[in-house]
Amino acid sequence: MTAQLISTTSTPINLDLKKLPQHVAIIMDGNGRWAKQRGLPRIEGHRKGANTLKEILRTCKNWGIKTLTAYAFSTENWGRPLTEVGFLMGLFERLLRQELQEMKEEGVRIRFIGDLSPLPSSLQQEIHYSMTETQHNQTINFNVAINYGSRGEIVKACRHIAEKVAQGELAPESINEDLISQYLYTSSSPDPDLLIRTSGEMRLSNFLLWQMAYTEIYVTDTFWPDFDVQQFHKAVATYQKRDRRFGKIV
Repeated sequence: MTAQLISTTSTPINLDLKKLPQHVAIIMDGNGRWAKQRGLPRIEGHRKGANTLKEILRTCKNWGIKTLTAYAFSTENWGRPLTEVGFLMGLFERLLRQELQEMKEEGVRIRFIGDLSPLPSSLQQEIHYSMTETQHNQTINFNVAINYGSRGEIVKACRHIAEKVAQGELAPESINEDLISQYLYTSSSPDPDLLIRTSGEMRLSNFLLWQMAYTEIYVTDTFWPDFDVQQFHKAVATYQKRDRRFGKIV
């Protein structure tokens, strides 16, 4: 089956509509290696990867998948060359300006998760504007993890809860998993059903550690810029074959 035979506008007939993942998370890995293989600067891999993300977001929307969370920039990514980091910050900003109107028209609600405070002020403005402009959209939730680190997220949640306890607003015995989840960046989203990681790396890379306790994991050797609709279809089809028992015996 070729990519051209898999429609981005309707769910493929060989997928079970009742078993579609409602939340897909993606670690978009391999942009730099994709570019290196072609003798191109790493930034060209990021450009192509941005187009891939747009295609997968639209596919999720049209297939009825309600939430997509993309790992765009981790807290560790600040250690990359300054030119690459600067390009990525500029790319995020340009994409928001260019794509916002189309996202509004297609019913995309965009949210950014992570510590946004270190980002360039102009990017922060575009982020807040895009979230405000799309906050009432309901077709698909699009979470972009930027300057995100899951351990830091959990520490931040614990600090907030500890402050509530210290101020007498919260009893220690009332702390449970649901409460902790409410203090995470992803409090408005269900936990991911499916994690897709490209480029063959077998690790979570500090991404949604709490939220992915029972997430099905799919790893492909394909670099992110080459992860097309056909590849996405294969990941979802594999997910639908999994027996999700959540620790129980069925």
